[in-house]
Amino acid sequence: MAREDIPTSRLGRSATIGRLAAETAAKRLATRAANVARGEEASHEALARRHVETAEQIVAVLGTMKGAAMKLGQVMSFLDVGFVDEAYREEFQRKLAELRDSAPIVSFAEMRKVIESERDEPLEETFAEFDREPIAAASIGQVYRARTHEGRAVAVKVQYPGAAAAVRADLQNFGMIVRLMGRLAPELDVQALANEVRERISEELDYELEAANQRAIARLHRGHPFIFVPDVVGSLSSERVLVTDFVAGTGFEDLKQRSAEERNRVAEIIFRFYFGCMYRHHQFSGDPHPGNFLVLEDGRVAFLDFGLFKRIDPAVAEFELDVARLGIAGDAVGLTEHLHRGGFLRDPERYPPEQIVQQLFDVTWWYTRDAEVALTPEIATQIVIDMSDPRSRHYQQMRHENLPADHLFGRRTETLTLAVMSQLRARGNWHRIAREWIFGAPPATDLGRQEAEFYRTAGG
Repeated sequence: MAREDIPTSRLGRSATIGRLAAETAAKRLATRAANVARGEEASHEALARRHVETAEQIVAVLGTMKGAAMKLGQVMSFLDVGFVDEAYREEFQRKLAELRDSAPIVSFAEMRKVIESERDEPLEETFAEFDREPIAAASIGQVYRARTHEGRAVAVKVQYPGAAAAVRADLQNFGMIVRLMGRLAPELDVQALANEVRERISEELDYELEAANQRAIARLHRGHPFIFVPDVVGSLSSERVLVTDFVAGTGFEDLKQRSAEERNRVAEIIFRFYFGCMYRHHQFSGDPHPGNFLVLEDGRVAFLDFGLFKRIDPAVAEFELDVARLGIAGDAVGLTEHLHRGGFLRDPERYPPEQIVQQLFDVTWWYTRDAEVALTPEIATQIVIDMSDPRSRHYQQMRHENLPADHLFGRRTETLTLAVMSQLRARGNWHRIAREWIFGAPPATDLGRQEAEFYRTAGG
């Protein structure tokens, strides 16, 4: 089904988001007003149902907007923010999942024009076969299945017409969020963070840059026993069209129904891929997302989409690993001094070191505590609250802390990786796995031993 043109002006997109927020708030107030005349149980159910209706609105509005606004909705689609009654949570998640699985699509005729303008030739000269129905819809593009004239099965990601203007409008509106952040956290270097967000998201618009990112990660994992990254077809890719080898496999919603053993295995692979890329290779996807991986028939996990990507200096990675080491050791004074040197604590005298080490533990305990942990959406929710929410017991001290820009997307990757693993309800001793990159410890799992052998023979 074709959709209307993407609103691209700053005012137009700002108005759309504003209407959504206003309508949601008005309905919530109406529900609460009506609840005065209802019993407690009926009131609770009415409010829970309102959350599901809100999810439908989000799908309808953000799904048609695409761009950075839709990316916000996609994150919501798998990060359970804890506001929804358990009886309605599954339905709420299913509605939001439409943002990643079946978002409203742009007509094939419009997308064909993009491909032909990038190639400067008719579609039939570029591809021998091209399916008109997209197999996936992302925040700034759609993905199609095709076949080259050489017989190679490929996935073709095509950027939406007007996507660049829409994203830039969203990023201009981002200034409103930045100003709010500055009021809530006066020690935060909001301008540096804003610049980092703008730079990373703007890079997503350049598929040639994404192709380079994907090539780099594919090269690092070529021959890996359980991680697979499809190759890029460089001769057919351009700024707004990215062509890669086509892969088929089990998606996230089906995976959630698989056995605990399989879910645990995939969660460990996800953990190893995102954290391993960050701390071993110092380059990583900043967008852990259920739509960005598939479980292949041979058991490997294929990772897709490297548009939101970050490269960090080895010193930045080592700084973060030192934070983990100090926290695990319970060295409160050493941790406080280390965070002060790194620009996280402008005034280390403001809080006792014990509070700092407790704050770190509360957001990292799932992989810094040596114990088997069964992850759940509720755990992920609480950690997100403890990281950034006024409901956190650490909120007053967080208001006077800083998050240096180079560490922003690392924390995003860490949080969203946890969210995905939690949706799988995976169980494992994540600390024993993390010790491999935190302390250089020998592997404690079968997957770890396979990976260690891979890096030993590959020299990685």
